[in-house]
Amino acid sequence: MHYLIVEDFSGQPVPFLFPRRVDHADMRDQLPYGKVIAAGIVELHDDAGLVCTGGCHELGVVSRPEDSGIIRHALRVR
Repeated sequence: MHYLIVEDFSGQPVPFLFPRRVDHADMRDQLPYGKVIAAGIVELHDDAGLVCTGGCHELGVVSRPEDSGIIRHALRVR
């Protein structure tokens, strides 16, 4: 899946996951938040868990080491 991590209005990172057929820049246009802080592809690996790679040239952002933790935190059981 593709993902974007944006800053919400309080400065907190918020992840958005969406199908690969949707372009990062097109998804960005649909979001009400201001700043995109990371983007890429997220995959679930049996041995490594969530792995984030890549980036979005159009938006000028790349995946970061902390992205998988932000996504894991958002997907946790509450």
